[in-house]
Amino acid sequence: MLLLNWVSSSAMVARTGRRGQGTAFLGCLTGWLVLASFLMWPLAATAQLEDPKHRPAAHAHTDAKPTKMVAPPRKYRNAPAKAVKAYEHAMEFYDAREFEKAEREFADLNKKYPSFPEPWFRRGSIQASTARKREAYESFKHGITALGFDAAYAPEYLVAGDLALEFGDYETARMGYAALLKANPRNKRGLPQAEKGVQICDFAAQQLANPATINPQPLPAHINQFRFHYFPAVTADGRALLFTARKGTADTDDENLYLARRRATGEFDAPQSISPLINSPYNEGAATISGDGKTLVFTSCYRSDSRGDCDLYFSRRENGAWTKPVNLGPNVNSTWWDSQPTLSADGRTLYFSSARKSGSVGQEDIYVTTLGDDDATWSVAKNLGAPVNTTGRDMAPFLHPSGTTLYYVTDGPVGMGGLDLFRSERKTGGAWGAPQNLGYPLNTFEDESSVFITTDNRTGFYSRKQTATATEPMTIRLYQFDVPKAARSFEQSAVAQGRVFDAVTKKNLAATVQVYDIGTDELVESVRSDKEDGEYTVVLTEGHQYAMYAAADDYLMKSLTFDYTDRKSFDPLTLDIGLDPVKTGASIVLNNLFFPTNSFELEKKSKTELNRLKRFMNQYPTISVEISGHTDDVGSDAANLTLSDNRAKAVYDYLVNAGVKADRLTFKGYGETQPAVANSSDANRRLNRRIELRIL
Repeated sequence: MLLLNWVSSSAMVARTGRRGQGTAFLGCLTGWLVLASFLMWPLAATAQLEDPKHRPAAHAHTDAKPTKMVAPPRKYRNAPAKAVKAYEHAMEFYDAREFEKAEREFADLNKKYPSFPEPWFRRGSIQASTARKREAYESFKHGITALGFDAAYAPEYLVAGDLALEFGDYETARMGYAALLKANPRNKRGLPQAEKGVQICDFAAQQLANPATINPQPLPAHINQFRFHYFPAVTADGRALLFTARKGTADTDDENLYLARRRATGEFDAPQSISPLINSPYNEGAATISGDGKTLVFTSCYRSDSRGDCDLYFSRRENGAWTKPVNLGPNVNSTWWDSQPTLSADGRTLYFSSARKSGSVGQEDIYVTTLGDDDATWSVAKNLGAPVNTTGRDMAPFLHPSGTTLYYVTDGPVGMGGLDLFRSERKTGGAWGAPQNLGYPLNTFEDESSVFITTDNRTGFYSRKQTATATEPMTIRLYQFDVPKAARSFEQSAVAQGRVFDAVTKKNLAATVQVYDIGTDELVESVRSDKEDGEYTVVLTEGHQYAMYAAADDYLMKSLTFDYTDRKSFDPLTLDIGLDPVKTGASIVLNNLFFPTNSFELEKKSKTELNRLKRFMNQYPTISVEISGHTDDVGSDAANLTLSDNRAKAVYDYLVNAGVKADRLTFKGYGETQPAVANSSDANRRLNRRIELRIL
């Protein structure tokens, strides 16, 4: 089962963000506040992980006791006169708030008269009010089992259903909810909850009968070296694991971010504190890292520049070190709780959870913001709206590196109970589709936490509770699992990475690497290679044809093409890119210009390359270039010469019409006279059918 509601600690900013005050709320049984008047009691306030907004209702207090309420008269069931007399004597202790004595009396009645329901219910109310919910669940289960059906006991059925659901007893929960619906009490407020409860139980029964195989395995002990670990994230290439950890159990214990790097052998090194500039005396947690491992967004609470109690912060890895974190500012952070970020692969789109009131749909919602062209300003965050956000709690988003699938937890749609993991598919136009439940065993009756799915859709990561034993305390460890089909991203992806360097000196370059979907002429990724190591990482997704450009000031751009429209293999690609300085004689192949066979009419998908070429000419207004056309050896020499000349002229005409001065451009066709490689195969012939640009 996944982590969310396990450790009672307000210090866990990834989950609470409320240091010192906790996120107390009324107990755990959401339906109790709508019960018939005689059964309502305040419960002890407890901390709730990952939930920023729950607060004690006005009547809640830390030494809460069951409160006597006036109830409508009932006819006792299965109770001989002697039992009724003993029950009324126990109620005298109950009404006098002598609860220990009352509970002993009720327990004695349970032993002597197990089919008498009232003592079970009263004993259960005392147990619930003193944070003994499992005992309360057992008492209410005995109570409704002994009772059978009686419409006068509608409130007890709802409490029994809620308690049973909280402990994964779907059979008892369904019995309680169904009995409430059958009773159809005058007070209708609990009926929608009971209706959904029945749906949850039916869904859970179907899931439990058809579990997915995930083979969860704990990460090695040198990774799971702390008491609590959660919110794992991995770079797109799988070379670094980021997570939040806390050593102690007290609310005041510090939360920090740790990074473990993968060795060449495949194992992770021991985790290290990510950076002294990031980890601080304040709590840091719930972080996300871009696909190339160079952009970090994380949560920190109560810093001097915080707008709310917990804000999102931004840092880049430059020259081998992380920069000083910067608050994402008022466009992103509110005066409320903002946490649980997830970045797109290129680090330019950010999703996160927020408890802000303005513009919200439910209790916590998921928002999105994008990084501007200045690489510093984030857009005003927008609520994702329906169907992702609901009137309930929608949290812990994770955007798969493909960018096509959003994972998150919610208690809005029907699931297994509590917060369940769902996934939503990005539709044409960018809207998100109806969420789909990830099923059992990724979802259980517990509140689930975040999940992370690797780029290749094969491996997932999550946190899992290890229950305390007589000799070992409770811990939360990181696990990896095999991703079942129902949980995979809707599209398969592969990583392309390498380094960008000066083709002459071989020196690493700080360059911009951009990926376009040439079917839509949409920029889908934009990353920067580091001047220290020249490395870049991008993600390519099935069903798309891509143009990739590497560019740096005073260098010729490099044009590369990738066709994933019918890709069968998604193994990682390694591609080092050498850039030639802008000088006379330098040339490049324009790999993303397309013509039909024996035609010189540019295909629509050539638009991306043509516009990129126009920008290059505008960036260097003093240079002149030749556009040259080349063919393979199929066909006559004369026909190939004419075809190559016409294709070069088509590019020339486009640039002139786009505003590039004609006196800076020439074109020429060379036919099959200058092959790049021998015309010995179809693959080689494709390389020889090309347009080149050469600086004059």
